[in-house]
Amino acid sequence: SSEVLDAIENVVLNVLTSLGKQKAPVLTVANRSDWRNIEFKDSVGLQMIPYCTTKKIRSDSATSAPKFALMLKILSMIYKMVQSNTYATKRDIYYTDKPLFGSQTIVDNIINDISCMLKIPRRSLHILSTSKGSVAGNLSYTEEDGTKVNCTCSATVCIINSKNLISHAKFMLVVEKDATFQRLLDDDFCNKLTPCIMITGRGVPDLNTRLLVRKLWDTFHIPVFTLMDADPHGIEIMCIYKYGSVSMSFEAHHLTVPSIKWLGLLPSDLKRLNICKDAMIPFTKQDQKKLASIQKRPYVTRQPVLKRELEIMEASKMKAEIQVLTSLSSDYLSRVYLPNKLQFGGWI
Repeated sequence: SSEVLDAIENVVLNVLTSLGKQKAPVLTVANRSDWRNIEFKDSVGLQMIPYCTTKKIRSDSATSAPKFALMLKILSMIYKMVQSNTYATKRDIYYTDKPLFGSQTIVDNIINDISCMLKIPRRSLHILSTSKGSVAGNLSYTEEDGTKVNCTCSATVCIINSKNLISHAKFMLVVEKDATFQRLLDDDFCNKLTPCIMITGRGVPDLNTRLLVRKLWDTFHIPVFTLMDADPHGIEIMCIYKYGSVSMSFEAHHLTVPSIKWLGLLPSDLKRLNICKDAMIPFTKQDQKKLASIQKRPYVTRQPVLKRELEIMEASKMKAEIQVLTSLSSDYLSRVYLPNKLQFGGWI
């Protein structure tokens, strides 16, 4: 807490010092979305370089003055919350003054900029995200208020402020879509093969889901596999869990699990399983653009097997959802595909 308060006080002191010298105050933030500020490390994934390019949020510029004011406003809210040991969600902050903030996206970006500028993880700023991810399987834990949660009985929301984590799981399976996650639950996949933990971020994962995957890996050191659609969007999501995202690279150490394996659905699986072309979906221009962007990333050049899978997808110009396996049989995913992959390998 004192570290957060000190960091905010330093920002305010710099503003006051500038005003005292009759200069327009400026806030300096890192260019979070610039690939030139990112380096790839095998042990961490994508992380921000120490001396990255920055941008100035000026108080005397018509274009940046509103953002300057909003950053100070949110800094003052964080300061009060840390002092009083209270918490708020990003949505709570937006609703304190909707006309002032304009949109939830503006609030989200400013919070990330502040976290990066202060070099303090977002959860330490007393700002929470509402979780959209779910977890189920061989896991039990205690919530902050003392409530005991057993994920064996049913799926529960991804909570990262949990204690006394207990599991006998042999692996974790991170599933892209909620529909697939629910189907595997219906098939009792978590218990049938061997005890495991299943997690879904319901598409692009939120911060809490990524934090939980990392926390479970840090705690249990069990293999982590991902089950994604065989399309550029699914690959992008797998890469976020494994290597992190450019915009959150300043927090990579808490969010990425570089040892994650891509279990499926692999582009090479589609050929191996003789999936009928009629069951697959042709690429759109957006798919081609997304795939080309992924192929240029630094981690792809260092992963020849991953590179080959992307080339197979590029050559076929076809994509497939996990549900395509139902064209072989209704329970092919849980009865044949996953057990064979986990027993005999075939992941990246």
